[in-house]
Amino acid sequence: MKRVRRHIILGLLVVLGSAGAGQQTLLQGSEPDETRLVAVGCDTFLGSLGVNTHVDQGYSPQSYIQPLRYLGVRNIRDSRRNLSGLVMLHAQTGVRVDLLGSEVVEMTDAADTLARAGALLSIEGPNEPNNFPVTYQGQQGGGPTGSWTAVAQLQMDLYSAVKNNPELGTYPVFQVSEGGAETKNVGLQFLTIPTAAGTLLSDGTGFADYANVHNYVSGVRGGYGDNQAWQAADPTLNARWDGLYGNYGSTWKRHFRGYSSAQLEALPRVTTETGWDAATLDDERTQGVILVNTYLAQFKRGWRYTFIYQLGEGEGGGGNQGLFHQDWTPKLAANYIHNLTSILADNTPVASPGRLDYSIANARDTVHDLLLQKSDGAFELVVWGEQVTGDSNIVVNLGATYTEVKIYDATSGISPVRTLTNADSVVLKINDHAMIVEIR
Repeated sequence: MKRVRRHIILGLLVVLGSAGAGQQTLLQGSEPDETRLVAVGCDTFLGSLGVNTHVDQGYSPQSYIQPLRYLGVRNIRDSRRNLSGLVMLHAQTGVRVDLLGSEVVEMTDAADTLARAGALLSIEGPNEPNNFPVTYQGQQGGGPTGSWTAVAQLQMDLYSAVKNNPELGTYPVFQVSEGGAETKNVGLQFLTIPTAAGTLLSDGTGFADYANVHNYVSGVRGGYGDNQAWQAADPTLNARWDGLYGNYGSTWKRHFRGYSSAQLEALPRVTTETGWDAATLDDERTQGVILVNTYLAQFKRGWRYTFIYQLGEGEGGGGNQGLFHQDWTPKLAANYIHNLTSILADNTPVASPGRLDYSIANARDTVHDLLLQKSDGAFELVVWGEQVTGDSNIVVNLGATYTEVKIYDATSGISPVRTLTNADSVVLKINDHAMIVEIR
């Protein structure tokens, strides 16, 4: 269905501020303004982008320096072994670390070290205990059929240890990933167990500040269709993505009840793994466009951080999900992400983002947009398509005449593909990837 879309704030959930400072300000449910939309700072959007690395597993952190600089993402996800390598990566590239692990004392000690170096982003509980069982206080937890009580107690104690640590108390804690696999109702489908939830752990038990899922954009059954990234990011959709609903709404293994759909929409949330396999050059292009779309769709739909799995090919197991080949030459995905972060580059927060009166005519439901703003005042309107075949010709009406409008294509480079002067509208051909309209 085609339509003219007048943009409003409703439905946009963005968590602003520095995670290191523990700020979690939600913009949601604002009164609709039928003609204007408030921008979000480019710095805020860029601060949401992350990638998985494997310093903990013995891979050389030095080999990551140039790839991370090239990508322009600001966060990495890794574990506590080889902390000096993580501190070095922060010093060389500016990235901060989502610290992942399943040991309470060792994790808090490591987090202290990273925090003192300015390198800590967040602390995350056990990774996929259904696939990687844990042992805590002599009890085994997780696995496909085992008890999840030990997992819940570990996460509870980790959260308490962080929040009661004067050095770490303001840093966010991410929930266990794949909590939807719990075999008994220990309550991991909640950040804090509410009253009368009927869980094995008591009401009021706190686990985390952010829900955490591995909603791989590729889906649990594969395939590539229209609105792939947009649907994977849907907080209430119960479909072929391992999403928020199946882990926090109704758990996917035993269907323990969690949050309502309305609560899921507002739930602070992160994705610590998503990705796409690309073994051939044709696959590489698809990987590239869909991962850029994923970063955009996730942010637009309220995910505070999104970490792609993974930086380097072959480091975390089989498959071809790396953004770089094993010789560290970039795949197309790395190039496209580099283009996006270079075009939007800005390291200064926008204290009071502006509003732009714009509308999009002839837009299919596969066309999406995100209004950003640089600290110098320029608007960056990102319009991306998730239409697997064919094109959509759209008109972006800017609501006023602007001296200079530049159009960028995230798949073609960091220079504009077109420049308009004294323009009040822009005609775009949209298909499966992102275009950026810079308005001054």
